[in-house]
Amino acid sequence: MTNPPPGKPRYRLLTGADDAAFCARVSEALDLGYVLYGSPAVTHDGTATIAAQAVVWPQTETHRQSVGF
Repeated sequence: MTNPPPGKPRYRLLTGADDAAFCARVSEALDLGYVLYGSPAVTHDGTATIAAQAVVWPQTETHRQSVGF
């Protein structure tokens, strides 16, 4: 598949409380074919720990070559 699933963007920043539900959302994105982009980030809002993880839809080799990657 060269495009992400219908209705899904190529880049997604998943955020939420650092809990099992957040981990499941990241896992679901990986199962769909997204790949991790960069390291996760965490912060604390005074009450809960908030996590963020970027995922991207992998580009084809032809696309990477055409943009110089």
